[in-house]
Amino acid sequence: MENADTASYVDFYHAEGKHKGILSWLLTTDHKRIGLMYMCSMMTFMLIGMTLGVLMKIEMLTPGKTIVSAQTYNAMFTLHGLIMIFLFIIPGLPAIFGNFMLPLQIGARDVAFPRLNLLSWYFYMTGGIFAILSLFLRGGPIDTGWTFYIPYSIRTGTDVILPLLAAFILGFSSIITGINFVTTIHRMRAPGMGFFKMPLFVWSLYATAWIQIIATPIIGITIILVIIERLFQMGIFDPALGGDPLLFQHLFWIYSHPAVYIMILPAMGAVSEIIPTFAKRTIFGYKAIAYSSLAIAFIGYFVWAHHMFTSGISETSRFIFSLLTFLVAIPSGVKVFNWVATLYKGSITPGVPLLFVMLFVFLFSIGGLTGLVLGSLATNAHLHDTYFVVAHFHYVMFGGTVMIFFGALHYWFPKMFGKMYNEKIAKWTIPVIFVGFNMLYFTMFILGYEGMPRRYWDYLPKYQTLHVISTVGSWILVTGIIIMLVNLINGLRKGPKAPMNPWGGKTLEWTVPSPPPVYNFEEIPVITHGPYYYGGEEEK
Repeated sequence: MENADTASYVDFYHAEGKHKGILSWLLTTDHKRIGLMYMCSMMTFMLIGMTLGVLMKIEMLTPGKTIVSAQTYNAMFTLHGLIMIFLFIIPGLPAIFGNFMLPLQIGARDVAFPRLNLLSWYFYMTGGIFAILSLFLRGGPIDTGWTFYIPYSIRTGTDVILPLLAAFILGFSSIITGINFVTTIHRMRAPGMGFFKMPLFVWSLYATAWIQIIATPIIGITIILVIIERLFQMGIFDPALGGDPLLFQHLFWIYSHPAVYIMILPAMGAVSEIIPTFAKRTIFGYKAIAYSSLAIAFIGYFVWAHHMFTSGISETSRFIFSLLTFLVAIPSGVKVFNWVATLYKGSITPGVPLLFVMLFVFLFSIGGLTGLVLGSLATNAHLHDTYFVVAHFHYVMFGGTVMIFFGALHYWFPKMFGKMYNEKIAKWTIPVIFVGFNMLYFTMFILGYEGMPRRYWDYLPKYQTLHVISTVGSWILVTGIIIMLVNLINGLRKGPKAPMNPWGGKTLEWTVPSPPPVYNFEEIPVITHGPYYYGGEEEK
C-alpha cells in the first residue's frame, strides 16, 4: 500500500480536540489514548503487586516471623493475587495492545463503540480504586485468598464486600471490551480483509473477546450471591446455613479457568506477530494457528473441575475433566510447533521482542507440561495445594503472559510512542530476568514435590535452603524488570525518533507513521493478500 506524505499527518498526541490538557485524555474516545491510559494504570498496579510479592518472599526467608505476622501475610498474598490477576494480567494485553493495535491492524479508524471503550476504562479504574481502598477498611486488608473461597469469605472479620464489588465492576469492564472487539472485528475490517486475511493477533483477540462475553457474567453472579449471603445470612454457600461450599468452587472455576485463556490467548497472538517479523518468513500454518485459538477458547470452558480433584467430586467427573485437561494441551502444542516451524530456515534477526518470545516458549512449555502433571489424577492427589501449583501457575501466567507483555511492549513501543529504546540495555535485561525467574519459581516445583503447602506463613526448617534461593531469585528478577522499565522510560523521554517500520513488519500498523495520526489512515486500505506475506509461497 502506498503511503501518503507523512508531513501532512498530525499524530494523536498533538491533535487538537474539543478538550484541552488533562481533559483531552480523560474524555477522549480515541482508541490509542484509551490504550495508553490503560497502560499507565496497569503498570502502576503491576508495581504495587510486584512489591507485595517481594515482601512475601522476604517473609519466607526464615521459619517463623521474619518481617510480618501471619495475618498480614494472608492479606498480602490475597492482595497480590487480586491485583496481579484482575488488575494486570486478565486485562493487560487486550486492553492495552488490543485497544491500540486492533483498529490499526484491520484497517479501521477506531473501535465500533468509542464511548463504551472509554466507559470500560472508567469501570476498570473504579474497580482498581475499590480494591486498593479495601486495604484501609474495618478489620484491615482482606485475608481470604484471591479466590474468595467459602467459608473464608463468609466468616472473615475483614470487610470483604468492597473487594468483591471491585471484582464485579472489573468484570463489567471486561465484558464491555469483549463486546466492542467482537463488533469491531465483524463490522469494521478493511475492504478485502476476509477472516483469513486478518493478523493472528486479531484472531487471538476475537477468541478472547468471546470468552470475556460468555464466561465473565458467571463470576459476576457468583460475587453477587456471596455479597447477598454476607448481608442477609441466606444459605447459598455457607454449610452452617444449609448452603453448599462446593457450589462456590464450581461457579468460581467455571469463570476462572476460561479466564486463564483470556490471559494467555492475546499473548499467543502477539507471539504470532513477532515471529514472522523477525524470521522474515510468512507464518507457517496460519489457519492452524487461527483455529487453535478458537479451539483453546472452546475447550477451555469444559475443564474447570480439574481444580477440584481433591474436593470430593465423583470418580466419573474426575476422569472426564482429567481427559479434557489433556485435550486442551493439543491446540497449545499446535501453536508452539507452528512457531518453531516458522523460525526454521528463516532469516532470523535476534531483536529484543524475539528474545522475549524465546523466553516465553521455554517458560510456557515448562508451565504447560507441569499442568499435565497436575491434570493427572494420581499426581494431583500428591501435589494439590502445594508450592508445585504456585510454580506451575507462575510459569504459565508470568512466564507466559507477562513475558509476552514485555515482548509486545518492546515490539510496538516505536509505533505507540514514535521513539526507540536502547536495544543493548534491553537485551541485557533478558538473561537477568531469565535467571531470576527460574531461581524464584523452579525451586517451588521442588518445594511442592517435597510437600511444602502453599499459602503457609511458616514452614519446617528442612525447606529453608530452597526458600532462600527462591527469595534471592525474586530480587534478581525485580532488578531485571526495573532496569527494563527504566530503559523504556528513557527511550520515551530522550530516545531517537522511530522510523515508520523499524522491524520490517508486514501488518497494517506498520504502514502508518509513528506515532499514528488521530484517524489512523488517510484512506482506508484495500487488502489484496494475507498479513505475513514475505514473498515466496503465500499461505493459501
